[in-house]
Amino acid sequence: MSNLQDCRQCPRLTAYRIEQKKKFPEYRCLPVSAFGEPAAQLLIVGLAPGLHGANATGRPFTGDASGDLLFATLHKYGFASSPVSQGCDDEMRLMNCRITNAVKCVPPGNRPIGSEIDRCSAYLRSEISALASGSVLLALGTIAHRAVLKALNLTQAHYRFFQQAEYDLPNGLKLLDSIHPSKYNQNTRRITAPMFAATFDRIRLILQ
Repeated sequence: MSNLQDCRQCPRLTAYRIEQKKKFPEYRCLPVSAFGEPAAQLLIVGLAPGLHGANATGRPFTGDASGDLLFATLHKYGFASSPVSQGCDDEMRLMNCRITNAVKCVPPGNRPIGSEIDRCSAYLRSEISALASGSVLLALGTIAHRAVLKALNLTQAHYRFFQQAEYDLPNGLKLLDSIHPSKYNQNTRRITAPMFAATFDRIRLILQ
């Protein structure tokens, strides 16, 4: 497995990052590493860096509209030091929590393809393997859910995605699902703050 910051395994994503760096020279436009405590009991898995969010800031969900609900909820439940994540220099800290993405580079149209998810799987597998037994994986959206299962070599048919799904995994971890807190999903009310909070109610209970 190559060093994440040097990764060029996906030609389409590498070319897209280079293209965006020319358009937005102030953006970071590199693979985005996980953020938070390495020994956390909660690993949140998103889809991929947002073009004007994590792709710009270099930190998952930071500068992205979906991060507004995520960090506000994390703060409410004691997993984040602040309800707002503005940039990598804002001194935000996560407590007993780590955030990553299924795909580490920004994809065109926010849609990674299957081969890109497959190539990133080794990074996600490494992040999951660092979790202690009894820890929780929270998958935000169907792509993150499927990426977690792929990283663990689990059969998709046995673990169906739906809001507040909860599964015991063979490695002693729990997998919980939530609809991704994207701006579109919030605007269409596929996910609401109370719905998102209900998932964290369950996470807090599991980890107590």
